[in-house]
Amino acid sequence: MAAPRRRAKAQPETAATSKRAPAASPQELLRYYREMLLIRRFEEKAGQLYGMGLIGGFCHLYIGQEAVVTGVQAALREGDSVITSYRDHGHMLACGMDAKGVMAELTGRRGGYSKGKGGSMHMFSREKGFFGGHGIVGGQVPLGTGLAFAHKYKKDGGVCTTYLGDGAVNQGQVYESFNMAALWKLPVVYIIENNKYAMGTAQERASAGELHQRGAAYGIPGYQVNGMNVLDVKAAADEWVNWVREGNGPVILEMKTYRYRGHSMSDPAKYRTKEEVEKMRTESDPIDQLKKLLLDEGHATEEALKEIDREVKAIVSESAEFAQQSPEPDPSELWTDVLLDA
Repeated sequence: MAAPRRRAKAQPETAATSKRAPAASPQELLRYYREMLLIRRFEEKAGQLYGMGLIGGFCHLYIGQEAVVTGVQAALREGDSVITSYRDHGHMLACGMDAKGVMAELTGRRGGYSKGKGGSMHMFSREKGFFGGHGIVGGQVPLGTGLAFAHKYKKDGGVCTTYLGDGAVNQGQVYESFNMAALWKLPVVYIIENNKYAMGTAQERASAGELHQRGAAYGIPGYQVNGMNVLDVKAAADEWVNWVREGNGPVILEMKTYRYRGHSMSDPAKYRTKEEVEKMRTESDPIDQLKKLLLDEGHATEEALKEIDREVKAIVSESAEFAQQSPEPDPSELWTDVLLDA
């Protein structure tokens, strides 16, 4: 006689399919607006510093994708962990990392989070639960799966949010991670930030099928979410982070988003039309959408939002000044933080 099958816990309805309007207080809406605006203004300043030659190496900007990390981070709690790839400045700021330390790291200065040795693509803050941007495509996914294993092993109730792009989702180690996470029911939310282009290749030219269904073979549920709307992201993250936290195993959330700039600062992005970018900016910009909601619902005035913008610009200007005044690391730093005796 076959053993009776255990009934799985009901899966939540996602923001992608839900007919319910995601609830948020005026204070929460203003916080989301400020956080997205901080990321936008910070990245604009980073682009300027790169053009001035003050940021070396590669620099990948998050402009256009601000709603994703803002909405997801709002659903997390202290003790959770975050890991992502090289388009990581927005994730750091959303985790509460100091803009001065982030900008100093971008410019390779001693006051940076990795003492000037990590640059744009590799900085960390254990205190904020941010375990790095990683330059190897897809390399952060097994690491994030390992962080989820640590949460389960320590029984601390934590969840790891592991971000990857639409290009990284085709890497082999991603599926090894999916298998392990599903097999051991690890508390990990895999967030695919599908911004339509992996470097210069359109997603539909490089990836067969729907990205959110890539975990189906392992029994991992997956859903698409409007990644250009912070409330849709927050609603989906609330439901699925809680579902994962309850011990149901991993989930895949494909955030349909868009980057306005090239893959990196050295990319002229000639593989897409100016009309395409402008259409996304005028019809789907995450900050403009939230601004309109705040004004239409009477939660803020134009002057109040302008004041937020002034405050944010002051923070960014201060971070740029701090970065330029911070000294470069001593050459002896090449030999530090290489090996840890534990």
